[in-house]
Amino acid sequence: MTSTTQAAPKGALDRFFKISERGSSVTQEVRGGLVTFFAMAYIIVLNPLIIGGFSADQAAVDVEGGWLPNHQVAAVTALVGGLMTLAMGLIANVPFGLAAGLGINSFLAFSLVGELTWPEAMGLVVINGIIIVVMGLTGLRRMIFDAVPPALKSAITVGIGLFIAFIGFVDAGFVRSTFAASPPVQLGDGGSITALPTVVFIIALAMMGILLSLRVKGALLIGIVATTVIAIILEAIFKVGPSLGQNPDAWNLNPPALPTAIFSLPDFSLIGQVSFGSFERIGVLATTMFIFTLVFMNFFDAIGSMTGLARQAGLAYPNGQFPGLKRALVVEGVGAVAGGGASASSNTVFIDSAAGIGDGARTGLASVVTGVLFLAAMFLTPLTSVVPLEVAAATLVVVGALMMSQIADIDFTDFRVALPAFLTIVVMPLTYNIANGIGVGFVAWVLINAVSGKAKQISPLLWIVAVLFVVFFARGPIEALLAA
Repeated sequence: MTSTTQAAPKGALDRFFKISERGSSVTQEVRGGLVTFFAMAYIIVLNPLIIGGFSADQAAVDVEGGWLPNHQVAAVTALVGGLMTLAMGLIANVPFGLAAGLGINSFLAFSLVGELTWPEAMGLVVINGIIIVVMGLTGLRRMIFDAVPPALKSAITVGIGLFIAFIGFVDAGFVRSTFAASPPVQLGDGGSITALPTVVFIIALAMMGILLSLRVKGALLIGIVATTVIAIILEAIFKVGPSLGQNPDAWNLNPPALPTAIFSLPDFSLIGQVSFGSFERIGVLATTMFIFTLVFMNFFDAIGSMTGLARQAGLAYPNGQFPGLKRALVVEGVGAVAGGGASASSNTVFIDSAAGIGDGARTGLASVVTGVLFLAAMFLTPLTSVVPLEVAAATLVVVGALMMSQIADIDFTDFRVALPAFLTIVVMPLTYNIANGIGVGFVAWVLINAVSGKAKQISPLLWIVAVLFVVFFARGPIEALLAA
């Protein structure tokens, strides 16, 4: 762990959070917590736009036609994020903020609810969280993390980033279907940008990119707010209106407009809307593979973020571990359970916490500040209906670009690494499914390395996972055969 100049504790608060011991101060921690909140607060706007909706015709509708109301998702997003970030600060004493993970909520909205109801999908998130908790308590989580090749870990992050960015481009109308066999997609309408909402997306993308390049704290939140204001002004002038599935040049979801109210009591109707009926609906095999995918995504996203944040904060030991690691892993697992139970999606550690750490956060007191601000944000949910999807789409593209940075850790000069990593990255967006990319990458890694004489270097755990994915990909014929 990086050495710091220690000062004598100055009270119970200082002793509890080890503020002086870590070379920090109460003022520094409060400032860091504020910065982390403003860096993460966009999730209160973005998560409802991904898994929720303002009406059934534009929401992520499940297999039975059910959908999650936007304002209800916003309320539980802030609630669970606030409570779990508080828990991370008070129990693990680390400056990590938690909220609904972008990769997992996209997986729920674009993959799971095509085959399940929302309560059933959230039931799988709860099961995933319980598994994560058990893995954290037993130390199995660290063992599995060490078994997967680093290149595949990086490729999964990159693939999810590319998938999220592709979703953003499509949602904004920047990339559209040609309704032809080849090419399947095109830029805008006939190769040009014709829609005002898409122009707003471009403005938002440029603004967020510039702010991030300038290292402005809360760049994504500032970009969302500023571009939403621009969108409101443009809509008031040009009156584009909603597309309603008919006008491709109109706003994809809600036209931006000033809300009729700013404050409201949060609606917690989604809490407890959980079902474990997926085993009956799609079968044990498919359900198991979906749970595995959720666990895998939750697992690597969180432990990778924790390791990087701990190093940035100067808390990490040379082996990557840090004080409170086991407690942090358990809290993060409980975040998945709580997120699923409240229909907010799995809550995980946000890499955006790096903003607060960069501003001096070193202890759990910063997380307490961030958590309190999330809870206060529950009363501002009417503001979430103001943000147009095109602005949120720009955030997806930016987050995707940030996740793509890990491609530098992949050795593409070794084809035993290059092909599995490449397949992992491209299959996700091309099939619009995260699980497919993970599975293809694992199977390709085991096959190529085993045949090329590297079988002994493949972890037995990786062999098991690869075999499970082969079964997963062939589940249709297998289920038909079993039924016969």
